[in-house]
Amino acid sequence: MLKTIFQLLLAAIVIWALTLPFIDADELVSDEQTSSNNIKKEKKKEKPLHNVKLPKFSEFTDVKEKKHAFFNFIKPHVEAENKKILQQRANIEIARMMLEHSEPLSKKQASDIKKILKLYRLPETLDTLTLTQALRRVDIIPKELALMQAANESAWGTSRFARIGLNFFGQWCYKKGCGMVPRRRNSEAEHEVAAFKSVRAAVSSYFKNINTHNAYKELRTIREDLRAQQKPILATKLTYGLMSYSERGEAYIEELNTMINQNRAYFDE
Repeated sequence: MLKTIFQLLLAAIVIWALTLPFIDADELVSDEQTSSNNIKKEKKKEKPLHNVKLPKFSEFTDVKEKKHAFFNFIKPHVEAENKKILQQRANIEIARMMLEHSEPLSKKQASDIKKILKLYRLPETLDTLTLTQALRRVDIIPKELALMQAANESAWGTSRFARIGLNFFGQWCYKKGCGMVPRRRNSEAEHEVAAFKSVRAAVSSYFKNINTHNAYKELRTIREDLRAQQKPILATKLTYGLMSYSERGEAYIEELNTMINQNRAYFDE
């Protein structure tokens, strides 16, 4: 009897072995493998909030080439903004000089000056005191400083905020939907990281922030003192007015100055 049972079992094993190659492979997938495949869902790629074609900064393997690409991309916008500001400054200086000599401003001249005052969040009063105050705000930011802050804040153009929202300067905004929500934002926080439609808009916003926000009043004072002494407006001098730009404080300033000194060869190329 036992011999018969053994022979039947042996026959069943042989038949199973012979039919194994014809069993559907999908039936052999374990529950663990099925679960693993379900977990591996393709991550949705975040779409840019702009139509600007950015250089693929993250794909550069040569450091010098990457820096050249970054500076060539940002620098024209910084230079254009400084050129615009110098023209605004010249208009204010002419108007102030005329008022000092009791000469009336033309209608167009007065209108243009008021637009500048409004842009820099100043009273639209046409007198020498207001125009003197305006000259503290309506002034350049050295390209070395702007470029190094852009490089520092955007990780040389590779950050999510730079790629998706053209935010190269880490600027915040406080209206819902004004930009991108930081992934590590505290649940109580309401700020977003600003998003822009063009690089020029991002650069203009950065300049306006530095030239109008109370947090950077010290930078403007340093710049005004350098003007009064007829000294060059050096980036490494103005950085000391950026203590509030980063939570890192003095360490941030030291890092910026180091970056400025290390990258001087690229600024005028």
